Parts: sequence; C-alpha cells; structure tokens
Amino acid sequence: MALGKSNKFPQTAVLKQILKRCSSLGKKQGYNDEEGLPVDVPKGHFAVYVGEKRSRFIVPISFLTHPEFQILLQRAEEEFGFDHDMGLTIPCEEVIFRSLTSMLS
Repeated sequence: MALGKSNKFPQTAVLKQILKRCSSLGKKQGYNDEEGLPVDVPKGHFAVYVGEKRSRFIVPISFLTHPEFQILLQRAEEEFGFDHDMGLTIPCEEVIFRSLTSMLS
C-alpha cells in the first residue's frame, strides 16, 4: 500500500509544477493582466506545444487526470523540464497527439 502512495506523490508534484509554470506565463504579451492567462485560451483549458514544429494545441484541464496524458507529461519533464521559454512542450508526434486527445475527449 505504501508503494501506491509513493507513486501518487510524483504525479501530484508534476501537476503542481505544470500549474505553477502555466500561471507564471501571464507576464508575457498576449496574456490577460487580470487573470494571467493567454487571451486565446478558454477558461478550463491550457496550451501545449507538440511535435518537431512545436504546433500549439489547446486542451482541457481535465486531460491532466488521464493516465495516458500523465505519461506524456512525465516524458515532457524528462526531456525538456519545466523551466524554459516555450511553454509546456510535449515530446510526441502531432498525429499521435491528435489521436490520443480525440480518444480522451
């Protein structure tokens, strides 16, 4: 049982890092000063960058609870970390990302 608890902590830490990173983006141009969110991202969503061309996708926050999406987040952390200028970058081919997100919707 202790093993299950230790597995949940890293996921919680990763989600907190993501939310912290997303909230720090509000200081850049194109962001709402009041809420600190990108003006083109609806409430309850966040932007990610995917593939070699770093195509931007807007995804619902509910994706954060799906194990498949959490795997992508873990890979993003391993490959890119969360401290860079680009925003949350997912190391995945666009076609695979589109397929996964369509299944999660």
